[in-house]
Amino acid sequence: MANYKKSLVLVKEYLDQDENIQASVYGVYETKILGADTVKNGVFVATEKRLVFFSKKLFGYDLETFSFKNISSLEISKGLMGHSITVFASGNKAKMKWINKGDVAQFNEYVNSNLDNKNQVLSNIQTNSDDIPTQILKLSGLKDQGILTEDEFIIKKKELLNKM
Repeated sequence: MANYKKSLVLVKEYLDQDENIQASVYGVYETKILGADTVKNGVFVATEKRLVFFSKKLFGYDLETFSFKNISSLEISKGLMGHSITVFASGNKAKMKWINKGDVAQFNEYVNSNLDNKNQVLSNIQTNSDDIPTQILKLSGLKDQGILTEDEFIIKKKELLNKM
């Protein structure tokens, strides 16, 4: 129902206070309703923490989020009707097609760099030979900087504490 610019304004209501839109695209989102395939016009935004799909309806909205920690890969393609982006996350697949607004290259670059950085940060913490309390302090600092989410921090902290 809402156009690209209006959708960008509306989706901000559902973001955390410390979240900002870093990249966005507008197109048709494929989903299922009662087991049947359907499509919805909407915006796909990338923030520091996650990907968010938002679609305004006549009475309400649809919102689906994908935490970067759950995203395994991103697939970009271009066809006759425009670009498509497919997100693979924790056994789930989400696809936006017929993208006609926004910067697909910037969206792709931002998401992939965020996935690469997160994997590198977690790998560095695991291989570091510092004692466990120091590693937990480093994790806390990464959480405070917004690099790790609260859930990621808790999971890694538990892993480290189990090694003690």
